[in-house]
Amino acid sequence: MTNRAGRETLLFAGLAVLIALVFAAQGAAFGTRMLVEASCLAIVALGLTIQWGYAGLFNVGTMGFIAIAAYTTVLVSFPVNGAFWTSNGPALLGKTALYLAFGGLLTYAMSQTHRLGLPKKFRTLLALIAGAATYIAVSGALGQAAAQIEGEAGFIGGFGLPVWIGWLGGGIVAGALGWVMGRITLGLRADYMAIATLGIAEIVKAYLKNADWLTRGTLTVSPLPWPVPTPAELGFVMSRAAYLSVTAVMIVVIFVLLQRAWAAPWGRMMRAIRDNELSAAAMGKDINRRRLEMFVLGNVIIGIGGGALITFSSIFDPSSFLPLNHTFLVWVMVILGGAGNNLGTIFGALFVYVIWTMSEPAALFLFDQIAYWGDRLFDWQTPADMTTRALQMRVFVIGLTITLVLRFAPRGLIPERPVKYE
Repeated sequence: MTNRAGRETLLFAGLAVLIALVFAAQGAAFGTRMLVEASCLAIVALGLTIQWGYAGLFNVGTMGFIAIAAYTTVLVSFPVNGAFWTSNGPALLGKTALYLAFGGLLTYAMSQTHRLGLPKKFRTLLALIAGAATYIAVSGALGQAAAQIEGEAGFIGGFGLPVWIGWLGGGIVAGALGWVMGRITLGLRADYMAIATLGIAEIVKAYLKNADWLTRGTLTVSPLPWPVPTPAELGFVMSRAAYLSVTAVMIVVIFVLLQRAWAAPWGRMMRAIRDNELSAAAMGKDINRRRLEMFVLGNVIIGIGGGALITFSSIFDPSSFLPLNHTFLVWVMVILGGAGNNLGTIFGALFVYVIWTMSEPAALFLFDQIAYWGDRLFDWQTPADMTTRALQMRVFVIGLTITLVLRFAPRGLIPERPVKYE
């Protein structure tokens, strides 16, 4: 235990030195921005480690949950668009909602006609017909509403509520999407579940990108309100430091709650399901229900982190959500830090994001030195795309880092603590 604690202390001390070097080289404004973004992604990574480290659920649709939570935050916290509320848009959307509700109830009723003695083949046929009719009716009504809103108001705007309510709303909506997705995918094998979650995430992104009446699409929504004074009011360093204090408190609260839950009987049950599913099922545990709980809980936390991240960026652009940045990078954080260990996940998030952020300027500095000395000593002509090559070094450095960690620390730098029961 002493060796483990000493290793953790050494790792965090080295991380502190690395962050201090970033502040010294790039300035306080850059350093605080980096830490805020890293802290938001640390919250997202805590949600993912619940799914993968606690329950063994292979979710590669993280980007979709971040995107839907980000838009929910915008919808809740962005100022009210008066032009929308004075137009026919609300009435047309209400009409669409009524079509959807009635069609959904009708489809469900048709799916239950076997209870009246109707053969199953007719039940399925009636349900399909009702579903198709609902889709046609809702699509037509929504198309009319979208055209009206875009022509008169641009987009629907927001509700003007406090930002923290938007973050909670983003977590709830991401959890609701996770419940629907979990009902579809949790019965699948790990590789099929990965494909399904990735596909659903891309559907979410595509819809947000093309629904101009809802999100303004590629025109973006900005500036987003902050929960603390903005840089225009306090300056870049102080406002970002205030934002960092908010996200740091969120990390501490989530960390403490997860630690307590993981040490409780609930956590022992989840470890039993993860480590030996057959034995847990033999003890009467509802495996799929418990996994669905973990999937939803993880997505709620992912949604809260996604809402905080988009608020800090101060601009909502559906095109900015990328699998590389919002899925692959988060997975690297969890794997490198130590899946199933909340402290390791936080360390991995901070460490990976520092490397991700600094690899480009470090590579550019190195390339400049090579170009300078190559020209002086060997009359070497510098390639014109040197800046682009420096940007591409991000992926190379992250790949090299994760390869080295998996080679020398396969369970992560701060792996999950083994639990012994007396």
